[in-house]
Amino acid sequence: MNKLTIIGNLTRDPELRSLSSGIQVCTFTVAVNRRNRSQNAENGQPEADFFRVTAWRQLGENCARYLSKGRKVCVIGPVSVSTFTGNDGNMRASLEVTADDVEFLSPRSEMGEAVPSQSVAAPAAKPAAPAGSYVRVDEEELPF
Repeated sequence: MNKLTIIGNLTRDPELRSLSSGIQVCTFTVAVNRRNRSQNAENGQPEADFFRVTAWRQLGENCARYLSKGRKVCVIGPVSVSTFTGNDGNMRASLEVTADDVEFLSPRSEMGEAVPSQSVAAPAAKPAAPAGSYVRVDEEELPF
């Protein structure tokens, strides 16, 4: 099974493009801090891994609409590695995640009041859950 879960911050604003077929695709990069901080980290910054994320269709549109640089997100999806030759002639690798699910983790006060649900899931090809097994609860209804 190839499924990765990462929690990190966007390094730049998402970019939304439309393919010639009309399908929307959004790309952004998520920086994930490493737990084992190196003693020689420059300027006190923790070491981080960078994942390029691709979100398709409605999920991509929502990411482009509600996310921006610095926002904290959780991304779930399959990961792949691609290699390329950098400008300096060295081989490099890029970790790419195709988002199945993106959860917006930044507080609502930081994101503005126009944010819908905290979790945005891609339309799944899996069969739907049995009726009555999941009830959506609005945050305004919670007692805490």
